[in-house]
Amino acid sequence: MKLPDALRKAQGLGLDLVEVAPTATPPVCKIVALGKFRYDLSKHDKDKKPSGAKLKEIKFRVNIDDHDYLTKIRHGEEFLDKGNKVRVQLQFRGREMAHQEFGMQLMQKVRDDLSGMSNVEMEPKITGRNVTMTLSPLPVSRRKRRFAPVKATETPDSINGTQS
Repeated sequence: MKLPDALRKAQGLGLDLVEVAPTATPPVCKIVALGKFRYDLSKHDKDKKPSGAKLKEIKFRVNIDDHDYLTKIRHGEEFLDKGNKVRVQLQFRGREMAHQEFGMQLMQKVRDDLSGMSNVEMEPKITGRNVTMTLSPLPVSRRKRRFAPVKATETPDSINGTQS
């Protein structure tokens, strides 16, 4: 199609004539809405870029309850499953500093519990009142979750079909 004919047709439809392949012989053009075309191109380019691994953080205290510990470990597994790195931070307060060995035991327990999902990138390191360790996710094929995510439980009323 000749250029003036193509321009007339595009204006008749209320759209734009966009050159798609300028190096082709003859050059290839499309009749599209320019704004939408640019948006689609930017989305396509953004999808191609690999999103870098984000760093998520989980904070612990030395005397954490078992249930709270499990919840935080599940969150850690979730982060690792999505391909994010996890920084595990343990905070000491007051007299807890006198027994730093308990903190190191807890960090060892976290490392062991998340070993099916991660590698230790940075060993536990004491800095002031904190102990920090960084975990990076294993390749997808080698990941094994140990702590299944909690599913919503049914109430007795929903089972019987009655409402309160």
